[in-house]
Amino acid sequence: MKLLYITNRVNGPGGLERVLSIKASYLADYLGYEVHILTLNQKETNLFYDFSSKIKYHNISTKGNSIKSFPHYVKGLKRVVKNIQPDVISVCDDGVKGFFIPLLISKPCPMIYERHVSKNVEIKRGIRSLKSKIITAVKFRMMNFGGARYEHFIVLTKGNLKEWKLKNLKVIPNPLSFYPKEQSKLTNKRVLAVGKQSFQKGYDRLLEAWKLVIEKYPDWILDIYGTISEHEKLDDLADSLGISGNVNFYAPVKNIGEKYQEASIYVMASRYEGFGMVLTEAMAYGVPCVSFDCPYGPSDIISDQENGLLIDNGNIKGLSKAIITLIKDEASRMMMGKNARKAIENYLPEKIAGEWDTLFTSLIHSTSK
Repeated sequence: MKLLYITNRVNGPGGLERVLSIKASYLADYLGYEVHILTLNQKETNLFYDFSSKIKYHNISTKGNSIKSFPHYVKGLKRVVKNIQPDVISVCDDGVKGFFIPLLISKPCPMIYERHVSKNVEIKRGIRSLKSKIITAVKFRMMNFGGARYEHFIVLTKGNLKEWKLKNLKVIPNPLSFYPKEQSKLTNKRVLAVGKQSFQKGYDRLLEAWKLVIEKYPDWILDIYGTISEHEKLDDLADSLGISGNVNFYAPVKNIGEKYQEASIYVMASRYEGFGMVLTEAMAYGVPCVSFDCPYGPSDIISDQENGLLIDNGNIKGLSKAIITLIKDEASRMMMGKNARKAIENYLPEKIAGEWDTLFTSLIHSTSK
């Protein structure tokens, strides 16, 4: 089966790139798919994550602003699709243009749209203006219109189903990045958070909670790994809170598995999520997670009090108390870590890739009838 993924880029350290590297590689290496990936203006050939050597890459290069370059992009899309003649196309583009690709290329085969972020991505800092609200409303109407043109519209969690008024919705979660034989001993005095520095990830809220934690446990350290943004001014916030000595900010690393293994607690303070793959990664290492119950993802992954702790979204004192609970109660930490590793087996790549294979196969069979 020829499968074409249409996305923007796959060379970065983001969640979409990681997910695509796992499932596309599994389909190519183990299920015999001929996998193609089409990118836009991707100059770099060195990929952050490891993709199967069997995957074939295509790129469309455009110049100028989005309006001027759009016709060239559409022409490139048609050319690549015509050359490959895929059996199925899966679009992984969270921008508006991704919703209209079936119309742009006259839908030559069954098509799937994969939504990797929540609609809450439109939430920005501060009070939104009337103009901003109107633009967002129009954008959502366009998304619903375009999304209905796909055979299936895939979201990552049950919560995401509530965001869309479509009849073609289906939930397929992200696969695990790894399921190591080794796991954390949960004895290091280290708490971990992973993800780019942004308003979405809520590191400002995490630092406020961390201040309350180290007032009682000053020998514990918080390590944050993710693309660093000067705009977020997290160093300044840590200084103002007087916690700089207990917080480390690191750029993304390829050996992130080692960092999970060194941690005793994982914490996620996001305002919203598309899924929360970092939670599954931490749990694969037997690390219990503390997370805000934000829309959407954490409540699908964490069973509160069984393999982690869920806190009302935005309750900073509650977040600090939950972290403190796992710091002082080693027995609970160990128990939840063990349960987490067991529960996360539902996200093994072979299981998730199997769901995709079933979906793709059903589309081909229904088309051939």
